[in-house]
Amino acid sequence: MSDPVVVGGARDVRASLDTPDTDTDACVVACPPHPRMGGHRGDRRLTAVSDALSPDIACLRFDYGAWDEGRGERTDAVRAVEWARERFASVALFGYSFGGAVALLAAVETDVAAVSALAPAARLDGSLDAAAALAAIACPVQVVYGERDTTAEWEPVVERAREHDCEVVAMGADHHFVGQGEKAAAHVAGFLRDHLG
Repeated sequence: MSDPVVVGGARDVRASLDTPDTDTDACVVACPPHPRMGGHRGDRRLTAVSDALSPDIACLRFDYGAWDEGRGERTDAVRAVEWARERFASVALFGYSFGGAVALLAAVETDVAAVSALAPAARLDGSLDAAAALAAIACPVQVVYGERDTTAEWEPVVERAREHDCEVVAMGADHHFVGQGEKAAAHVAGFLRDHLG
């Protein structure tokens, strides 16, 4: 079941809360790809992760507010986590592409059980460094990337993730995980499920 949600705050952030048929006390907040390149909460990578979680974990997929060079989008993710924490005992973060970088940056500012970044960009707006943020994240981190990805600059994130003993999953895939969306979602959902308790 999916319910519309408005996340409180100064920015207009709309979301869909996907809930399993059984009661759950865990939720994953899912950050979409770049909104100026068509990224939205209905992105197939986000819905695939939500579907993989659906037997027992809720998923809050949200749309960013007005474009703000990554800063406002990071704030949107933090507010979405706060919204989820008011309703669920355990919350984790996930993001794809631009959203992967947003999730890593937001994880520095929030109390989450884990964070997973799928094909994350290394930087937002040149000054928001998602790779460097890994040093300040206090929870378990997973980075999943496609070895044939020529769209996102994922290499600095993967290198830093390995330096910090984060879980790194390499897939023989492009940036969009064409034909491998369910496999990527299974990696992400499995990792998050393990840490959501």
